[in-house]
Formats: sequence, C-alpha cells, structure tokens
Amino acid sequence: MRIDVSGLTKTYKGGARALDGLSLVVPTGMYGLLGANGAGKTTFMRILAGLLRPTSGRVMIGGHDLAAAEGRLAVQRTLGYLPQDLGVYPDLSARRFLDYIALLKGLHSRSARRRRIGELLEVVALSDVADRKLKGFSGGMLRRVGIAQALLADPRLLIVDEPTTGLDPEERIRFRTLLSQLAGDRTVLLSTHIVDDVAQTCRSLAVLAHGRLAFQGTVGELVSQAHHRVWTVTTPGAAPATGRVVSALPDGAGMRYRVVSAAPPGPWARPAEPTLEDGYLVLMDGRVP
Repeated sequence: MRIDVSGLTKTYKGGARALDGLSLVVPTGMYGLLGANGAGKTTFMRILAGLLRPTSGRVMIGGHDLAAAEGRLAVQRTLGYLPQDLGVYPDLSARRFLDYIALLKGLHSRSARRRRIGELLEVVALSDVADRKLKGFSGGMLRRVGIAQALLADPRLLIVDEPTTGLDPEERIRFRTLLSQLAGDRTVLLSTHIVDDVAQTCRSLAVLAHGRLAFQGTVGELVSQAHHRVWTVTTPGAAPATGRVVSALPDGAGMRYRVVSAAPPGPWARPAEPTLEDGYLVLMDGRVP
C-alpha cells in the first residue's frame, strides 16, 4: 500500500512546528523512518493513523485522501498501528486482551476471533504464555502483544513507532526479524531513532530532521555519503583532534578510534568501510570537519 505525502505541515498550539512541508513517497514493503527524538516522526505516524489532523498538506494512502472522512475510514480499516506506548490491561491475559481489542475492531464472531487470535499468538511466539497476565510479561513480550493486536484485522499497512526502544539485544533481534517477515505484500513503516534497526531490516528509508525531509532513498545511498570519510586510528596518545570520533576501543597499549572525517585525521589514519550509522552522521552534520 503506497503512501504519498506532499507539503505536510503540523503546527501545535503555541506555534511549535512538528512537521514543516514534508513530502515523500513510501512504497510497499519494509520502509524505515529514521530521525532523532523530536524530529517529528511520532507526529507523522499519528497523522497517518488518523489520530491527528495536519495543519496543511495532503496524505494519500492506497489512493485514499486522509482529508476526507470516507478516506480516513477506508484507511483505518486496512491499518494496523503499534504506538510507542501501548496501553494494556495488566490483569488481563494476552489472549483475553487480544479478544477485547478484536471486539473493538469489529470482529464479532467468537469462533473467528478465537481462530485469528490463535494464529497471531503463534506468529509472535506467545502461544505458551497466552493465558498469563500481562503484568508478568517482559517489555519484549508486551511489544509482541502489541504487534499481535495491530495485525488482528490483517492490515495492508502496519505502522510501528519506536518498537525496540528499551528491549534487550535478544528481544530486539527477535522483533526486527518478526517485522521483516510481516512485510511481504503489505507496507510496514518502521519509525525509530535506532540506526541499526533500519540497517538490519530496510532497503529504503527516509530521514527526518526538525520536521523536514533530510534524505529519501536506499540504505546503500545513505551509506555512500560516508565513502572516503571513515577512518581508523590506532594510537597510544589522545584521540584525533579533527573529525567526529564514533567509537574508541582499547588496542594493546593504545586505543583504536573510528573517526568520520573529510580528510585523514592524522598520519596513522587508515580508511575504513562506512556503515549506515556513518552515512547518517555525515548527513546530520551537513558536512564533516
């Protein structure tokens, strides 16, 4: 389900502008929306989900115009949304919680609900704990319950906002794998400030900065912005005085620094292969000293 956004602006009371003339196209498949906290990602997600109205601009999802009531309704029928903070009822089991949400989404047939919930509990690997109360679930397990509730109506568009924040490494990998498997013939829009989540799941992405589009393209194209700008420097002395130090690791009697810089940051600098994080840093810096 393709998303077409043109000139999207959102200004809150008091004059705070969260989105500033945003225009982009999101194709079918897994798509990353990357940006720092406060970049406007959550505002954008809430507009797509029909929870916020933009100040100006146009959003078309699958050919439906969100400015029209019938367009919003048509999109919401094919939408699954996992917000950053999903409210759950801690004294309900996962199965009962999903049953409650299914009723709210219009799945009135009891047998159909049972069948669909059973399928989704398998998909998110929670069948064995489906009858445990949610208050005993880990953060990662709750995020998987969140994905299950978002998938109840088999949506063509799945929006997930900061889904791996606070998860341990094992749960983060599990969640990223699950999202990739769900993409298939639907659009999965992954909004995050964690560069590695996009690097491990998406071929294409957009980068937001201060409510504006800073980049739109493939992961490889963003990585290429850091070509010939990434170096390793191993030295017993201080960190390089030029460039941005990305990492510092002990190396024998000295330290090995990874540095993003337009020119070699010292006589011991050796070129290194760039990563998506390097490309993102070059983009956000505007230029590399």
